[in-house]
Amino acid sequence: MERLGRKNAGRQRASVFFLLFAGDTGYSPDFRDIGARFGGFDLALIPIGAYAPRWFMHAQHVDPEEAVRIFRTCTRAIGIHWGVFELADDPLDEPSACGSRTSRGPSA
Repeated sequence: MERLGRKNAGRQRASVFFLLFAGDTGYSPDFRDIGARFGGFDLALIPIGAYAPRWFMHAQHVDPEEAVRIFRTCTRAIGIHWGVFELADDPLDEPSACGSRTSRGPSA
């Protein structure tokens, strides 16, 4: 987690912006716990590609459903680490399509 300070133009008070850069990570309750401890994240950069097969990649990269669970702990989030290189068994464009369906909820 990065804590970025930024001075507001013309003001003495500094504001704080919480950025979560997850890097290569699998899902765990730690995202929820860290968000709760620090009052949430303003922006999260979440890896959502190269996640298949799950038995092998679950500890390295989250899948789209797990990414949405992390996104829900943030004000804003951007999916990263997908659509560039074929590193695993999931198609390059699958994270985007799956994430869209998953973010709409179970009925989608």
